[in-house]
Amino acid sequence: MNGAKIMKNAMDEFKAIQEYMMLAREENAVKTYAKLKEQYLLLKALLTSLGVNLTDIDRIKE
Repeated sequence: MNGAKIMKNAMDEFKAIQEYMMLAREENAVKTYAKLKEQYLLLKALLTSLGVNLTDIDRIKE
């Protein structure tokens, strides 16, 4: 897989994780939110290391 595909996949996953995190927060699903946050932080680190500017796409801001 080339760098562009890795970046696209990570960005797609990042978007989905954020949506699930917002739903978990809305439903007060604390354990689910905590587990999603682990994945969110890993994806955030990956995207940052790939040079993606998360300012506009990070809706969680954690």
